[in-house]
Amino acid sequence: MNVSLYIAKRYLFSKSSNNAINIMTLIAASGIVIASAALFIVLSGFAGLKDFSLQFTSYVDPDLKMLPAKGKSFQFTEQDSLELSNIEGVALFSEIIEEHVILEFDNKRKLATLKGVDEHYTQVTHMDSMVAYGFWFEKGTDQVVCGWGISSSLSLGVLDYAKQLKIYVPKPGTGQITSVKGAFNSINAVNTGVFQINEDLDNTYVYSNLETAKFLMNYNVNQVSSIEVKLHPNANEAQIRQALNDTFGDRFIIKNRTELNDSLNKMLNSENLFVYLVFTLVIAIALFNVIGSLIMMILDKKESLHTLFNLGTPTNAIKRIFFLQGSLMTILAGVTGIVIGFILVVLQQQFSLVMITPSLPYPVVIQPINFVVVFVTVGLLGVVASKIASGRISKALVRQTGN
Repeated sequence: MNVSLYIAKRYLFSKSSNNAINIMTLIAASGIVIASAALFIVLSGFAGLKDFSLQFTSYVDPDLKMLPAKGKSFQFTEQDSLELSNIEGVALFSEIIEEHVILEFDNKRKLATLKGVDEHYTQVTHMDSMVAYGFWFEKGTDQVVCGWGISSSLSLGVLDYAKQLKIYVPKPGTGQITSVKGAFNSINAVNTGVFQINEDLDNTYVYSNLETAKFLMNYNVNQVSSIEVKLHPNANEAQIRQALNDTFGDRFIIKNRTELNDSLNKMLNSENLFVYLVFTLVIAIALFNVIGSLIMMILDKKESLHTLFNLGTPTNAIKRIFFLQGSLMTILAGVTGIVIGFILVVLQQQFSLVMITPSLPYPVVIQPINFVVVFVTVGLLGVVASKIASGRISKALVRQTGN
């Protein structure tokens, strides 16, 4: 067995005659255990929050969305519809119209985005399952479904026939506006439901029938803003995207669910990185205790080091003893912390120890990459700390006696 490793393990697992060194070593190891467990728990918590935040996109966003490469709308003919249906892997698709509108209810006004959808929309997405109050609008009516934020801002209830919701859209064209009445297309609508997803969507969207949106926008029969596509469960997304490009050329920009939520993903990833860096700093600070305990151990073992030097042990081998001791202590403490963190995360998954609300447990997700990230982070920082501490050993130090 390597002599340096053997002695390092003896120093690590045996008690020192100096009780202060034992306490210092225990504090250093405990700090690494706690910091490693905390980093693993936080990474698992952020993974859970990310999944929790993005799970709603599976309800409101399609697998693929086809947007016009130029302009705000495009012509989607029956031939286009047939060609899209014939692409292998495409299960369903829905024609969409989106435009900014003005909502008015009971002398209150609010800017919003009207999203007109056809009868296939609730099969392409599961938006109707997000309706918290009321129900999804019926086909062929001027009924709408609005977000919780819009409902609160306008004091808009469900099925209020006494006070109907008015929707205004500026008429397209050029020239001077001669009257307010002539400047807008408008309809009277009935709100049949209120959906609740997140603050942004709840304060932005109102859903209606596609025909209602076409009337307000002065769109013709085949004119739409986008096409939302649902794929078969085992479909190859890359192949379907290529098939769409081959079929329709450069008419469309195609985005998947991740690309549609690019800003949200970037924000969540940035927050995750920031928290990782903060906890890495905590681990680095905790490793100062490792440096301190190793230096105290070196000073305590001066007589033994002098003996080893006289027996022919080179200075570098003596340095390696304390380098290996510090590295082993850091790695063992880090692994222990990961195990403790893993156990706590499993307990949270099984027993909901921490709650966000009385009915909503804090989401956590165990990812294999988190084990690697914590282990590598603690291991690398531990190696650096051990290298710094062992670097204090010099020929002058080991030549001195313990007296």
